[in-house]
Amino acid sequence: MSFFGFGQSVEVEILLNDAESRKRAEHKTEDGKKEKYFLFYDGETVSGKVSLSLKNPNKRLEHQGIKIEFIGQIELYYDRGNHHEFVSLVKDLARPGEITQSQAFDFEFTHVEKPYESYTGQNVKLRYFLRATISRRLNDVVKEMDIVVHTLSTYPELNSSIKMEVGIEDCLHIEFEYNKSKYHLKDVIVGKIYFLLVRIKIKHMEIDIIKRETTGTGPNVYHENDTIAKYEIMDGAPVRGESIPIRLFLAGYELTPTMRDINKKFSVRYYLNLVLIDEEERRYFKQQEVVLWRKGDIVRKSMSHQAAIASQRFEGTASLGEVRTPGPLSDNNSRQ
Repeated sequence: MSFFGFGQSVEVEILLNDAESRKRAEHKTEDGKKEKYFLFYDGETVSGKVSLSLKNPNKRLEHQGIKIEFIGQIELYYDRGNHHEFVSLVKDLARPGEITQSQAFDFEFTHVEKPYESYTGQNVKLRYFLRATISRRLNDVVKEMDIVVHTLSTYPELNSSIKMEVGIEDCLHIEFEYNKSKYHLKDVIVGKIYFLLVRIKIKHMEIDIIKRETTGTGPNVYHENDTIAKYEIMDGAPVRGESIPIRLFLAGYELTPTMRDINKKFSVRYYLNLVLIDEEERRYFKQQEVVLWRKGDIVRKSMSHQAAIASQRFEGTASLGEVRTPGPLSDNNSRQ
C-alpha cells in the first residue's frame, strides 16, 4: 500500500538492501490474519533506501525536510492514544527544499538494538517499523513498513525436571513428572502421571497448554487466558499404581517465547494445566508454569554474524524445576 502526498504528487517506497536474500516470517495481525514480513534479529543492521517517485514530472514538490525513523513501540489496546516507544532512531535524508525529479535516499541504522520479540496479542501489540516522512506545511507524506523481530536464546544451563505430588485428601493422590521446565518452541514435552490413590471415579484426563497475557500495571491490570492446545491423556477410569505416559509435540501450535515484564507493560506466560474430570462432571486441575524459548540455531549458516553476537543467553527463574512437597488440593483450588 502506498501513501501519497497532497494532490497525489509523490509516491514513497521503502526498500531494504538485502530484500532478495532476507528471510521472511509469518506474523499474526490484529484481525487474526497471518502475513509475511522481513525477519530481523537483535543487533542486526537495517539499511536500504527511500524512493520518491513524482506522479507529475513537470511539477515540483516543496517540503520542509525528509527523514526516516526506526521505531519499536508497544500499543495497549485499552490505551490506543498512547504509543510507548522503547526504540526510536532517526536519520535526516534531506534538508528543506524542492524535489524536481524522482530520486532515492540511502539510509543505514547500524547494529540496531531490538530487545524484544514482535508480538500481537489480545490486548497488546509490540511492533517494529520503518517510517519515512516528507514534512510539508499542510500535510506530511508518510510511508511505514513493518518488520518482524525474533529473540534468540541458547540452551538454558539449568533445566530441571518438574515433579509434583498433588491430590485431594483421602480421595485422590497422583504424582506427575515433566522431563524439563524449559522448552524451545519445537520441543516435545515428555512426562508421566502415576496414580497413587484413586477413590473417586475419574473418567477423563487431559493436559492443556494455556497462554496467559497480562497487560497494564496497578489497578489497570488485565489478564487474558487462551487455551492453545488440549491433549487427551486418558479416557476411562484409572486404578491405583497405573502410570500414564505423556508426549506432547509443541511444533504444531502457535506459541511465542515466554515474555516477562516487557518494558514494564505486559507479560506472556505459559502453563501446563492437568485436568481430571470425574463421573459427576466435577473438574480438578493443577497448573504448572513452563518457560518457552526460541532456539538460537534455527537460522544456522544463514544467520548473520551480527545476529549471532546478539543471541541472548536465556535467563530462567529458580522457582521452576524445584521438587514440591506433597500436599492435598482443596476444593477451592482443585476444581474449575
